[in-house]
Amino acid sequence: MNYARFITARSAVRKTSPIRATADIVSKAPKSLISLAAGTPNAKMFPFKSAVITVENGNSIKFGEEVMKEALQYSTTSGLPKLVSWLKQLQIKLHNPPTIHYPPSQGQMDLCVTSGSQDGLCKIFEMLVDPGDNILLNEPAYSATIQALLPLGCNIINVPSDKYGIIPDSLTEILCKWKPEDSKDPKKKTPKFLYTVPNGNNPTGNSLRGDRKKKIYELARKYDFLIIEDDPYYFLQFNKPWEPTFLSMDVDGRVIRADSFSKVLSSGLRVGFLTGPKPLIERILLHIQVSSLHPCTFSQFMVLELLQQWGEEGFLAHVQRVTDFYRSQRDAVLAAADKWLSGLAEWNVPVAGMFLWIKIKGIPDTEQLIKEKALKKEVLMLPGNAFYVDSSAPSPYFRVSFSSVSPEQMDVAFQRLAQLIKENL
Repeated sequence: MNYARFITARSAVRKTSPIRATADIVSKAPKSLISLAAGTPNAKMFPFKSAVITVENGNSIKFGEEVMKEALQYSTTSGLPKLVSWLKQLQIKLHNPPTIHYPPSQGQMDLCVTSGSQDGLCKIFEMLVDPGDNILLNEPAYSATIQALLPLGCNIINVPSDKYGIIPDSLTEILCKWKPEDSKDPKKKTPKFLYTVPNGNNPTGNSLRGDRKKKIYELARKYDFLIIEDDPYYFLQFNKPWEPTFLSMDVDGRVIRADSFSKVLSSGLRVGFLTGPKPLIERILLHIQVSSLHPCTFSQFMVLELLQQWGEEGFLAHVQRVTDFYRSQRDAVLAAADKWLSGLAEWNVPVAGMFLWIKIKGIPDTEQLIKEKALKKEVLMLPGNAFYVDSSAPSPYFRVSFSSVSPEQMDVAFQRLAQLIKENL
């Protein structure tokens, strides 16, 4: 892989921060090292001396004074070494990336912790996108992704999808305007990457089938583009077995995968992680060195202590409990939709995630109905145009999140919505 062709001029000139480099030295050095290099504050001056966090099974995570000093201090840019190691083993167990033992220059699998996966994604985009670049994604798409990409000046090419995700034949049709060898000519502007949320896509709830992923990956090899696999709902797949991931197919080192603990541990901790080819992860780390410096140390300690307490099997058992809960929430929202919206709207059954994507029949644009009239009835949802590059275009869709409300609230909300739809037909 020629990674240099993907990297922006801005990213290419990033150099290692000398100050940040000392943090890595200290993390690996013996305790006898006398460091007069880094400007780390004296931990004796931190007012927080200990912490006890109770876990749902009744166990506790206890941070004594010495651990607190470390948990409240600056740490390594890539993440706590023990957490990075734990997560690498998890990725190997779940995905078994072909690139595990590749040489670093050829795309060896690497991993870094980020301040939530969204922070990691923004740094990926900054690393890859120059003004005028062509990139691929499937609309409707996560609105924060669209808003992160648009200011970078790229051309966003929509790849049609259905309830099974991106349609490979449609992607082939788009790519046919280029020749495979055009990727070697920067003037040809072949697409740099495909961005996709393969499981429980936000907002549609649709998931990309494994057979389609294989075809898409082969197209990525043929036309030499990267795949950004943004998979925050990977652990919220309702059906077994789980579909294979792009990372599990990545024989070239062309996949950058974003994972998150937000949906299964805590969204407020802001702990996510990126897995991808070492040359690209290293570029991202150079950016982190001069932006956030490193992910929150205390949050990482909380996650690490919990994961070590649970072990891999304990973590996956917790994931199963979380998945069972969201499956029951999905079933409840479908029951409410069937009860009140049958004949007025249509939807697909989500197989992962937290969202139901609903199309109202007979109303070509839901914006006023959802943003204004439904809000007056004390029901808050998002109109469909929020998830398109052209947010001014009319959309008959709206997004419902079923993650946090009770079945009783779902029922009341859809009853009010059904009344509104009837009044506006």
